[in-house]
Amino acid sequence: MTPNDPHLRVVILAGGAGTRFWPASTPARPKQFLPLVSDRPLVADTVSRALELVPIAQLRLVAGRHLEPHLTSALPEVPPGSFLWEPQQRSTAPALTWATWRAWRSDPDAVIVSLHSDHDIHPSTAFRSLVARAVRIAAGRSVLLTIGAQPDRPDTGYGYLQPGDVMDGPAHGRAGELPRHVLRFHEKPDARRAAEYIRQGFLWNTGIFVWRASVFLKELGAHAPDIAALIPLLEAGDVDGFFRQAPAVSVDEAVLERSQACAMLPATFHWDDVGSWEALARTRRPDASGNIAAGDVVLVDCDDNIAYSEGGPVVLFGVTDLVVVAARGATMVTTREHSRELKRLLERLPSSSAPEGT
Repeated sequence: MTPNDPHLRVVILAGGAGTRFWPASTPARPKQFLPLVSDRPLVADTVSRALELVPIAQLRLVAGRHLEPHLTSALPEVPPGSFLWEPQQRSTAPALTWATWRAWRSDPDAVIVSLHSDHDIHPSTAFRSLVARAVRIAAGRSVLLTIGAQPDRPDTGYGYLQPGDVMDGPAHGRAGELPRHVLRFHEKPDARRAAEYIRQGFLWNTGIFVWRASVFLKELGAHAPDIAALIPLLEAGDVDGFFRQAPAVSVDEAVLERSQACAMLPATFHWDDVGSWEALARTRRPDASGNIAAGDVVLVDCDDNIAYSEGGPVVLFGVTDLVVVAARGATMVTTREHSRELKRLLERLPSSSAPEGT
């Protein structure tokens, strides 16, 4: 099986709150609708990558109905039938169960590539090549594949994969291209533990998954029977009932962390989940003074700042190491160090300033 194979399906998880990009991002308009890497929304960049793997008829986007106006505006080329609207957002396990079951129902040999809508991935050639290899492996083996990215810093905002032994079986390529078992998933660590994870050779968990639909549903039944028991509701057309009763749990916690079939391939491309304003220093090219500017921004005698404006103009004069964001009627000013802790800030905001809106 190769990209553009009729059995291949790409599922894009397009929900999420994106609170770490407040005030530009809110639960009603999360970060995937912001131009944080290119001049287009992140979700549009993701769809472009997906359409290099499959024709649009084999693409599905899963999101809450409240995001419909933003998704249809950002993706005018995507037909209505490509969207799967969640009646309730219950995290990634119910969402991927629904999407995988639908693919399996229409094609028992379907292979799923699951992507998040808000990541930075390049170059596209390396991405396509690795996904093609993962698809070939998943098509021929009873395995749930994830992609692990090589860390370049002890980041506390990412989960980590602990690689195990090389899996036995055909390599689908050179001898060194066999997937490795995943010994354990490690959630977001503190700085000391993150540095230790890197020393031990752990990889970042990208959340990019590849599996044969039938294999995932089998592993779901073995390790998440509370979700698998609700599939008859999908068979009966009761999607509302399925999501109403499904537990709110990630697919990592519900299935992958428990399954002996989970394996990983190392990423051969750059990956960033664009998790905070500080990430713009990695996704955008700085000026000669190290500043990153997006939108209507004026910088005078400034160094190493990140500035974002949806209205404007925003003017920075004689300052260093700040993050300044003006969007949706709010202005936030913080240091680059503190910008990683926006969730803590939002917990302390008065209700009149809390992120709502559309």
